[in-house]
Amino acid sequence: MGETKKVKVKVKKRKIKVKRILFCILFLSLLVLLFLYLKDLPIKNIYIIGNNILKDKEIIEIANLSNYPSFISTSNREIIKKLEKNEYIKKVTIKKKFYNKIYIYITENKILSSYNDKLLLESGEYVDNIYNITSAPILISDITSIKDKFVSKFSLVNDDILLKISEIEYTPNEVDNERFSLQMNDGNLVYITLSKITKINKYNSIYSEMEGKKGIIYLDSGDYIEVKEE
Repeated sequence: MGETKKVKVKVKKRKIKVKRILFCILFLSLLVLLFLYLKDLPIKNIYIIGNNILKDKEIIEIANLSNYPSFISTSNREIIKKLEKNEYIKKVTIKKKFYNKIYIYITENKILSSYNDKLLLESGEYVDNIYNITSAPILISDITSIKDKFVSKFSLVNDDILLKISEIEYTPNEVDNERFSLQMNDGNLVYITLSKITKINKYNSIYSEMEGKKGIIYLDSGDYIEVKEE
């Protein structure tokens, strides 16, 4: 047998591209530094929209934003969670915008009436009148037996009309167990039932038809006006 020839294998030596590696390291380092820089940037501006009862400063304090913490690290969910614990706040929406601005949109619970130094909110809760609100209509009778229905229906009354109501009294009769009388600030008296409560939202047009006269407005049945004799 003949001799086996040895085949020489040439091993190619790979050159390590030092410059490329250094560039990658530098680039990643810059990204990390940029992230750390942005992470520590504080909130620049806080805008509160939609609040009438609570002051801007109070909302910022409840949300724990008084010291203008990190914009990136501040959680929208945490802000909402803190604010919605407040009895007067119904809903919160948060929007973060460029240049580290935060917009907080507040929907407050409507105040339906004042009763025994408490305020009845559309949430169905009685709360302390810590803001000394005097514009809410005064509830002059106990509505415990019909409270849930009262709350759900009176929540449909427009804010400007609620401001025109001075007193609310529960006045059921043999025909209707959900009947109420509303003493208006202008001197008129309105009888209405909960099932027809949205009719009171047309009070301004009804009053204009009375041509300055006073009377009793029956919206519970018949929809007619009994004008007082002068």
